[in-house]
Amino acid sequence: MSILDNDLIKANAMELWFDDDKFYVLLSDGREIGVPLDWFPKLKKANDNQRSKWRLIGNGIGIHWEDLDEDISVEGLLIGRKAKH
Repeated sequence: MSILDNDLIKANAMELWFDDDKFYVLLSDGREIGVPLDWFPKLKKANDNQRSKWRLIGNGIGIHWEDLDEDISVEGLLIGRKAKH
């Protein structure tokens, strides 16, 4: 069974917040995941105002930052996919 075949990635993002080193996503199934900002250089370099201007896309299957031209999928976060440099 592949990781894509189970319930691991059927949760959607509901909320997002940052600290100095990570961003956190609250998922619809109650999980919270923390992701190193080092994985996403655009987010790491962004200021707090830029980071705060996110929106959920596809009913929470992804997160979009218009000003940063950055899109991150929940599926990608759950399987550990980092941004391509």
